[in-house]
Amino acid sequence: MPILDDEHYLYSRDAASDLTPNATQKVTLIVAGCYVVAIAILWHVPYLSWIIYPFKLLTVGFHEMSHAIAGMLTCATIHSIELDPDEGGETRMSGGIPWISLPAGYLGSSFIGACLIACGFDTNASKVASLALAVFFLFTLWWARKNWLSWVLILGMSGLIVMFWFIEGGVALRYFVLFIGVMSDLYVIWDVIDDTIERKVNNSDASAFARICGCFPSQVWGVIWLIIAIIFFAAGVLVGIVAFKESEAQQQSDASHFLPVPGSSGAVLGAPIPTFLLITVTTFVWNILA
Repeated sequence: MPILDDEHYLYSRDAASDLTPNATQKVTLIVAGCYVVAIAILWHVPYLSWIIYPFKLLTVGFHEMSHAIAGMLTCATIHSIELDPDEGGETRMSGGIPWISLPAGYLGSSFIGACLIACGFDTNASKVASLALAVFFLFTLWWARKNWLSWVLILGMSGLIVMFWFIEGGVALRYFVLFIGVMSDLYVIWDVIDDTIERKVNNSDASAFARICGCFPSQVWGVIWLIIAIIFFAAGVLVGIVAFKESEAQQQSDASHFLPVPGSSGAVLGAPIPTFLLITVTTFVWNILA
């Protein structure tokens, strides 16, 4: 009589259960799929592309901020971050390790997108992601404080986050964070294809990286980064499915007690407004008076 390995069979059932989306997660996946289709259409249709124009700039900000963070971690001096109306950006730094800071633009922004996609499966996680975005906004404003477009973009995004935070106790915020995550990863994928594989931009990050590191031409490095970006996208979805199994009702109940909006049933008297709003306003006043 064969002896069955109970632990092995238990693990197999649990893995299948973890990777099977529940009803709430299926809705999230459908919404994410709709985002992909909508972004793809809006991206290429004249005039309609202006609808997602601010989010394109935001993803450029993720890209440049990733360069800056990698440079800072490798002891570089960050001089400035600039965004321009043509959906371009530039991070000026000196020192550091270029073979780390150069690929960090695409890889870092695709990782940020994957994290936001995963958080988009849960309301409370989306609130935490919004606070993380506040830190991103703070550093971006510090390094881009002389760039007016960065100020307009970040103040506008902060206003949207505050608005969605107050709708249905933060439920709308979850879908907004999901949208930003999907937009960020799609932007990385399409930008790598445009700038590197189709070589629409001769002075791309991949071209600079190929000159420094050699080994492969820029197109090969672009393909490698593209594969990594796609893996990050898929990983964000899988992490969201495995980590956040609560139903919509459970999420609403939990969200009512976690960073609730002022005046809600879960909020205490005198509860502070969301931290990112305080950070943005304080930084804005500080730079105006400096």
